[in-house]
Amino acid sequence: MHQTIGELVGLIALLLCIAAFASKDDDRLLTILIAANVAFAVQFAAFGAFVASAISAVIILRIVLARRFPGSRTATGAILVLTAAVAALTWSSPIDIFPLTAGLIGTYAMFMLRGIPMRLGLAAAATCWAITNFLAGSMGALAAETLVLATNVVTIVRLAREKPA
Repeated sequence: MHQTIGELVGLIALLLCIAAFASKDDDRLLTILIAANVAFAVQFAAFGAFVASAISAVIILRIVLARRFPGSRTATGAILVLTAAVAALTWSSPIDIFPLTAGLIGTYAMFMLRGIPMRLGLAAAATCWAITNFLAGSMGALAAETLVLATNVVTIVRLAREKPA
């Protein structure tokens, strides 16, 4: 039952992520990612991946703060410490390194980068999330992260083509 709920919520997260990463507007990307991370937190909890669930919950706060305080070293540092703290409190095995790495890379990317560089950082984080989903046994969420990566790459190409030469 928990796996079915996890897969259904993962599907909702997938749709939200595709909509987010298809957007060329950074603010719209971040707004939609808030809803997607609510779904990811629930999905990971359903699969018993509690580090991933806790970090997904922190990501919601991270997105809100990154939109309000872009480039803030103080806010970046606070979220990095919070990410490490929730990972330490919920750590259960060596595979928890993947969601922790995703959380740390994503935090830096969201606060300190914009446009293509931000999306490249989020692509690296998404790769770690894809590994997390695979190891948690969520094939739906693995498909979601794979589509997120593909959508993100297409958007990066679109943004690069729009840049003046």
